[in-house]
Amino acid sequence: MAIQNILPDPHNQITDAGQSGSGNKGPGFKSVSIKSKQPIMTDRTNSGRVIARVHAYHQWLIDISYNPLTKAEFDPIYNFLLHKQGSLKPFFVSLPQYRDQGPANKTISTTVVAGVQAITLNSSGSGTIKPGMLFRINDPQDSNHEKAYMVTRVSGTSLTITPGLARGVTTGAALDFATPTIKVRQTSDSRDYSLNTNNLYSFSLKLEEASS
Repeated sequence: MAIQNILPDPHNQITDAGQSGSGNKGPGFKSVSIKSKQPIMTDRTNSGRVIARVHAYHQWLIDISYNPLTKAEFDPIYNFLLHKQGSLKPFFVSLPQYRDQGPANKTISTTVVAGVQAITLNSSGSGTIKPGMLFRINDPQDSNHEKAYMVTRVSGTSLTITPGLARGVTTGAALDFATPTIKVRQTSDSRDYSLNTNNLYSFSLKLEEASS
Protein backbone atom coordinates (compact mmCIF):
# COMPACT_ATOMS: atom_id res chain seq x y z
CA MET A 1 0.00 0.00 0.00
CA ALA A 2 1.34 3.45 -0.96
CA ILE A 3 2.34 6.14 1.52
CA GLN A 4 -0.35 8.82 1.78
CA ASN A 5 1.01 12.09 0.40
CA ILE A 6 -2.30 13.97 0.20
CA LEU A 7 -3.44 16.00 3.21
CA PRO A 8 -5.96 13.71 4.98
CA ASP A 9 -9.59 14.66 4.37
CA PRO A 10 -12.91 12.77 4.07
CA HIS A 11 -11.85 11.46 0.63
CA ASN A 12 -8.19 10.75 1.47
CA GLN A 13 -7.74 8.42 4.41
CA ILE A 14 -4.52 7.59 6.21
CA THR A 15 -3.54 4.60 8.34
CA ASP A 16 -1.51 4.68 11.55
CA ALA A 17 1.43 3.57 9.37
CA GLY A 18 0.96 6.60 7.11
CA GLN A 19 -0.44 4.61 4.20
CA SER A 20 -3.31 5.53 1.90
CA GLY A 21 -6.53 3.80 0.91
CA SER A 22 -7.98 3.05 4.34
CA GLY A 23 -7.71 4.08 7.97
CA ASN A 24 -8.57 7.42 9.51
CA LYS A 25 -10.52 9.99 7.53
CA GLY A 26 -9.27 13.54 7.88
CA PRO A 27 -11.82 16.21 8.75
CA GLY A 28 -13.52 18.40 6.19
CA PHE A 29 -12.61 22.05 5.85
CA LYS A 30 -14.55 24.89 7.47
CA SER A 31 -13.34 27.31 4.79
CA VAL A 32 -10.85 27.46 1.94
CA SER A 33 -9.22 30.56 0.47
CA ILE A 34 -7.23 30.29 -2.74
CA LYS A 35 -5.22 33.09 -4.34
CA SER A 36 -3.55 33.31 -7.72
CA LYS A 37 -0.17 35.05 -7.39
CA GLN A 38 1.86 36.16 -10.40
CA PRO A 39 4.06 39.22 -9.88
CA ILE A 40 3.99 41.72 -12.75
CA MET A 41 6.77 44.24 -13.45
CA THR A 42 5.41 47.58 -14.65
CA ASP A 43 7.36 50.48 -16.19
CA ARG A 44 6.14 53.79 -17.56
CA THR A 45 7.79 55.63 -20.45
CA ASN A 46 8.42 59.38 -20.49
CA SER A 47 5.25 59.75 -22.56
CA GLY A 48 3.21 57.91 -19.95
CA ARG A 49 2.80 54.62 -21.83
CA VAL A 50 2.66 51.61 -19.51
CA ILE A 51 4.86 48.59 -20.24
CA ALA A 52 4.01 45.48 -18.23
CA ARG A 53 5.48 42.00 -18.25
CA VAL A 54 5.43 38.89 -16.13
CA HIS A 55 8.23 39.17 -13.58
CA ALA A 56 8.24 35.76 -11.93
CA TYR A 57 6.59 32.35 -11.68
CA HIS A 58 2.91 31.79 -10.93
CA GLN A 59 1.87 30.34 -7.59
CA TRP A 60 -1.37 29.28 -5.89
CA LEU A 61 -1.68 30.32 -2.23
CA ILE A 62 -4.13 28.38 -0.05
CA ASP A 63 -5.54 29.08 3.41
CA ILE A 64 -7.51 26.30 5.12
CA SER A 65 -9.42 26.54 8.38
CA TYR A 66 -11.19 23.80 10.30
CA ASN A 67 -14.19 23.68 12.59
CA PRO A 68 -13.32 22.75 16.19
CA LEU A 69 -11.82 19.24 16.05
CA THR A 70 -11.94 16.25 18.36
CA LYS A 71 -8.66 14.49 19.08
CA ALA A 72 -9.58 11.68 16.68
CA GLU A 73 -10.16 14.24 13.89
CA PHE A 74 -7.12 16.35 14.74
CA ASP A 75 -4.40 13.71 15.11
CA PRO A 76 -4.35 12.44 11.48
CA ILE A 77 -3.73 15.88 9.98
CA TYR A 78 -1.38 17.15 12.69
CA ASN A 79 0.84 14.06 12.59
CA PHE A 80 0.81 14.12 8.78
CA LEU A 81 2.06 17.72 8.85
CA LEU A 82 4.68 17.07 11.55
CA HIS A 83 6.12 14.36 9.33
CA LYS A 84 6.59 16.98 6.58
CA GLN A 85 8.94 18.97 8.89
CA GLY A 86 7.43 22.38 8.29
CA SER A 87 8.25 23.76 4.84
CA LEU A 88 10.87 21.07 4.11
CA LYS A 89 8.75 18.37 2.45
CA PRO A 90 6.00 19.16 -0.07
CA PHE A 91 2.73 17.24 -0.27
CA PHE A 92 -0.58 17.46 -2.12
CA VAL A 93 -3.93 18.95 -1.15
CA SER A 94 -7.31 18.14 -2.68
CA LEU A 95 -9.74 21.07 -2.55
CA PRO A 96 -13.43 20.10 -2.29
CA GLN A 97 -14.67 22.73 -4.76
CA TYR A 98 -12.59 21.15 -7.53
CA ARG A 99 -13.43 17.47 -6.95
CA ASP A 100 -15.57 15.53 -9.43
CA GLN A 101 -15.85 18.39 -11.92
CA GLY A 102 -17.10 16.04 -14.63
CA PRO A 103 -14.81 15.67 -17.67
CA ALA A 104 -12.84 12.47 -18.11
CA ASN A 105 -10.32 11.21 -20.65
CA LYS A 106 -9.64 14.62 -22.19
CA THR A 107 -6.28 14.57 -23.94
CA ILE A 108 -4.10 17.17 -25.67
CA SER A 109 -4.15 16.88 -29.47
CA THR A 110 -0.65 18.19 -30.22
CA THR A 111 2.65 18.98 -28.54
CA VAL A 112 2.69 22.39 -26.81
CA VAL A 113 5.74 24.33 -25.64
CA ALA A 114 6.18 25.91 -22.21
CA GLY A 115 4.70 29.35 -21.66
CA VAL A 116 1.68 28.87 -23.95
CA GLN A 117 -1.76 29.70 -22.51
CA ALA A 118 -3.83 28.02 -25.27
CA ILE A 119 -4.13 24.27 -25.67
CA THR A 120 -6.25 22.15 -28.02
CA LEU A 121 -7.90 18.91 -26.97
CA ASN A 122 -8.93 15.81 -28.86
CA SER A 123 -12.68 15.79 -29.43
CA SER A 124 -13.16 12.37 -27.83
CA GLY A 125 -13.85 11.92 -24.14
CA SER A 126 -16.83 12.55 -21.91
CA GLY A 127 -17.95 15.59 -19.95
CA THR A 128 -18.06 19.33 -20.48
CA ILE A 129 -15.24 21.72 -19.62
CA LYS A 130 -16.20 25.12 -18.22
CA PRO A 131 -14.19 28.20 -17.18
CA GLY A 132 -13.14 28.03 -13.54
CA MET A 133 -12.23 24.34 -13.56
CA LEU A 134 -8.91 23.36 -11.99
CA PHE A 135 -6.82 20.58 -13.53
CA ARG A 136 -3.48 18.81 -13.52
CA ILE A 137 -1.70 17.37 -16.56
CA ASN A 138 -0.68 13.71 -16.60
CA ASP A 139 2.01 13.56 -19.27
CA PRO A 140 3.48 10.05 -19.81
CA GLN A 141 6.63 11.71 -21.16
CA ASP A 142 7.11 13.99 -18.13
CA SER A 143 6.26 12.71 -14.65
CA ASN A 144 7.61 15.94 -13.11
CA HIS A 145 4.87 18.16 -14.54
CA GLU A 146 3.13 18.95 -11.25
CA LYS A 147 1.72 22.45 -11.82
CA ALA A 148 -2.00 23.09 -11.31
CA TYR A 149 -3.86 25.16 -13.91
CA MET A 150 -7.28 26.76 -14.25
CA VAL A 151 -9.44 27.07 -17.34
CA THR A 152 -10.35 30.70 -18.10
CA ARG A 153 -11.93 30.40 -21.58
CA VAL A 154 -13.45 27.58 -23.63
CA SER A 155 -14.08 27.62 -27.38
CA GLY A 156 -14.96 24.18 -28.73
CA THR A 157 -11.90 22.00 -28.14
CA SER A 158 -9.64 25.00 -27.47
CA LEU A 159 -8.87 26.04 -23.89
CA THR A 160 -7.27 29.19 -22.53
CA ILE A 161 -5.58 28.49 -19.21
CA THR A 162 -3.92 30.34 -16.35
CA PRO A 163 -1.01 30.40 -15.92
CA GLY A 164 0.85 29.55 -19.12
CA LEU A 165 2.30 26.05 -19.23
CA ALA A 166 5.19 25.67 -16.80
CA ARG A 167 6.62 22.85 -18.93
CA GLY A 168 6.13 21.62 -22.47
CA VAL A 169 3.40 19.02 -22.97
CA THR A 170 3.38 16.12 -25.43
CA THR A 171 0.56 14.84 -27.63
CA GLY A 172 -1.84 12.57 -25.76
CA ALA A 173 -1.17 13.99 -22.30
CA ALA A 174 -4.33 13.75 -20.19
CA LEU A 175 -6.05 16.53 -18.25
CA ASP A 176 -7.24 15.46 -14.79
CA PHE A 177 -10.41 17.33 -13.85
CA ALA A 178 -11.89 14.59 -11.64
CA THR A 179 -9.38 14.55 -8.78
CA PRO A 180 -6.91 17.41 -9.35
CA THR A 181 -4.51 18.11 -6.53
CA ILE A 182 -2.14 21.00 -5.87
CA LYS A 183 1.42 20.29 -4.74
CA VAL A 184 2.07 22.52 -1.72
CA ARG A 185 4.26 23.09 1.27
CA GLN A 186 3.61 24.78 4.59
CA THR A 187 4.56 28.46 4.64
CA SER A 188 5.70 28.24 8.28
CA ASP A 189 8.16 25.93 10.00
CA SER A 190 6.16 26.07 13.23
CA ARG A 191 2.95 24.07 13.61
CA ASP A 192 0.74 25.21 16.51
CA TYR A 193 -2.81 24.65 17.73
CA SER A 194 -5.01 25.55 20.69
CA LEU A 195 -7.19 23.35 22.90
CA ASN A 196 -10.31 24.73 24.60
CA THR A 197 -12.12 23.67 27.78
CA ASN A 198 -14.30 21.27 25.78
CA ASN A 199 -11.17 19.41 24.59
CA LEU A 200 -11.69 20.63 21.04
CA TYR A 201 -8.74 21.68 18.91
CA SER A 202 -8.54 24.92 16.90
CA PHE A 203 -6.32 24.67 13.85
CA SER A 204 -5.66 26.30 10.49
CA LEU A 205 -3.15 26.03 7.65
CA LYS A 206 -1.34 28.35 5.26
CA LEU A 207 0.05 26.65 2.17
CA GLU A 208 1.87 27.72 -0.98
CA GLU A 209 2.21 25.85 -4.26
CA ALA A 210 5.50 23.99 -4.59
CA SER A 211 5.36 22.41 -8.04
CA SER A 212 8.52 21.22 -9.77
